[in-house]
Amino acid sequence: MVSVDGRCLAAHPDDPTSCVGSVVVTVLDAGNAGADGCEHHAARLLASLDGGRVYALPDAPSGAAIRTFTAADGIRPFCWLDGPRTEPSQLSHAENRARHGR
Repeated sequence: MVSVDGRCLAAHPDDPTSCVGSVVVTVLDAGNAGADGCEHHAARLLASLDGGRVYALPDAPSGAAIRTFTAADGIRPFCWLDGPRTEPSQLSHAENRARHGR
């Protein structure tokens, strides 16, 4: 399923990027609300959630969920927003691990 603008449901309205590929995963937040999306937008959404999870849809290509999860690790939350990013909540999981030597 796609939204009114022709992008997947995981695409944030303020994110200007286009979908990359088909809708192949579902991203769930901590309260189990979810959105289906392409790997690109799903990774960006997952990076912006606390306690989010990703699951492959039944007809997804092998590895779709792990690729999305891995990509999200290096993406900053709400990465389409400009401005300085210095707080831990504004950095990617990978950046926070590097800062704290983990």
